[in-house]
Amino acid sequence: MAENGEKRDPSTHRTPTQNKRRRAYQKKYNEEHKDAQKKRMAARYQAKKKHGEAALKGKDIDHKKPLRNGGTNAKGNLRIKSEKANRGWNRSKGSNPNGRG
Repeated sequence: MAENGEKRDPSTHRTPTQNKRRRAYQKKYNEEHKDAQKKRMAARYQAKKKHGEAALKGKDIDHKKPLRNGGTNAKGNLRIKSEKANRGWNRSKGSNPNGRG
């Protein structure tokens, strides 16, 4: 049993109170990041329309100047990169973009 005598859910190992807090956090996070997600999806749609879906298989659309730093979805700011190159860009520098390493 967990705190306050609550039983944990065997599949998630969380108490009902923890599940409720987690859902509230996820809802708040989704609301705050909805606009950025729409911009990223718009960039992928533009690239798919231009290059075709087969050209994007296993690839990411990279923003040369990231959206979080004021970048846009303009054609000049987009490029196609492999998932490994795009998602692991900072690993070679020995640090994590989240500041944890």
